[in-house]
Amino acid sequence: MTAPTWTRESLQRIVKREIGDYRLIVVSNRQPYIHEMVEGRLRYAVPSGGVTAAIDPLMQECGGTWIAYGGGKGDWYAVDDKNRIQVPPDDPAYTLRLVWLTEEEERGYYYGFSNSALWPLCHNAYTEPVFDARDWETYKAVNQEFARHVLDEIGGRPAAVFTQDYHLALLPRLIRDADPDIITGQFWHIPWPNHEIFRICPWQDELLDGLLGNDMLGFHIGDHCTNFLDTVDRTMDGQVDFDYSLVNYRGDRTLVRPFPISVDFEQIDEDARSGYVTEEMERLSDELNLGGMLVGLGIDRIDYTKGIPHRFRAIGRFLEKHPEYIGKVVFVQAGVFSRSEVDAYQQLAQQIDQLLEEVNGRFSQGGWRPIIYMPSDLPNVTLMALRRLARFCVVSSLHDGMNLVAKEYVASRFDEDGVLILSPFAGAAQELTDALIVNPYATEGFADAILEAVEMPHEERHSRMVQMRNIVRENNIYKWAALLLVDLVQGARRARRPVSGF
Repeated sequence: MTAPTWTRESLQRIVKREIGDYRLIVVSNRQPYIHEMVEGRLRYAVPSGGVTAAIDPLMQECGGTWIAYGGGKGDWYAVDDKNRIQVPPDDPAYTLRLVWLTEEEERGYYYGFSNSALWPLCHNAYTEPVFDARDWETYKAVNQEFARHVLDEIGGRPAAVFTQDYHLALLPRLIRDADPDIITGQFWHIPWPNHEIFRICPWQDELLDGLLGNDMLGFHIGDHCTNFLDTVDRTMDGQVDFDYSLVNYRGDRTLVRPFPISVDFEQIDEDARSGYVTEEMERLSDELNLGGMLVGLGIDRIDYTKGIPHRFRAIGRFLEKHPEYIGKVVFVQAGVFSRSEVDAYQQLAQQIDQLLEEVNGRFSQGGWRPIIYMPSDLPNVTLMALRRLARFCVVSSLHDGMNLVAKEYVASRFDEDGVLILSPFAGAAQELTDALIVNPYATEGFADAILEAVEMPHEERHSRMVQMRNIVRENNIYKWAALLLVDLVQGARRARRPVSGF
């Protein structure tokens, strides 16, 4: 196996070269380590999701401070009198500083404006955004609270602030206005829609003004960068240079760049080879009656953007068209339900339950059922075992920034086997072109892709998987972090040099 070009060590060298005297401050809604009280003892967990997986290795090399909302029930007991704790708990490398929010603030800022307005606005999944003025006011207030913590943490020293995602769109402008010498960058982990969609937001000007407080703004793919630049060009009183992906606004320049996020290939590959995973595969095979079955897999947060109902319909249609596979193919859908306070997610849960009842009710026989649904927060060893067991993995996003599930499946298949069925509406489809690319809305084509995955000869499965593994190995999380960091620091230095004209 070829060694990756980008490693933790190469990232470390770039960090030392680029950061210099700057202190790196990462800001996000979600914290990288959550503390809970279990039987009177303080324990921690690492939340699932791309933000933590992507940024934690960078922070462990930089040794800066990560500021986030403290949502764990044990967080109060873990921090010191300045709301700080050294993490990772078993090998401290950087500081985690927590921001406390009231239930009302969390409801308005997180469940309200962030996930009832911005999330559906940016995802073309045909769920109407809810624009509530009270939620917007709370969103602004929480962004101001985060800004207060950031500025207090910096204390007037040289710093680079790297903001994560859509929860904190106003933060860069607040920081820039308070201290123009601070380098500001942001990575937007979800898609950016076209201008015609984004313009329905009543506060589009304020959101764009906030984001243009960044020296550098990153998206997963070039299409999202183009959409953002076009939105600014049509909305704001600024100059957009599409050739160089630059915005000149209020006398400052914002560099807009694509940075396809990835995974720690080497770590996932190593974990997949462990004896613990092999033991878990045996346990799952016995518990779920998977012996002798062709296993399909979906691993998702239960979200309406992931196309879970669409894949259930496709499985039903596959069995309807090819009854010879009844009792031979089983699909395991794993994931965790979230944002249960949002109406759209409650409706999704009802839709999934209805489709499960329809498909399983129609095709189940004896002790076999076509879909096994596991909507719980499964441990990583179980998820890894499921990836190893799966003949095919389905990523049927209706609209997604990247979707790291696709890359995690590829990285885990050290046996160079398995088939990835991938939606063209996930950013990963631009890189993993050896997947079976299928429109999740086209049920007939989706069902045919499942048949192709089931019947694909081993030689073709091997060839496709080798190609995809090479891509993920080379374009790993360390490359993402290194390139982003270089553009953040060097781009900010270039953008702040005096220039004549644009």
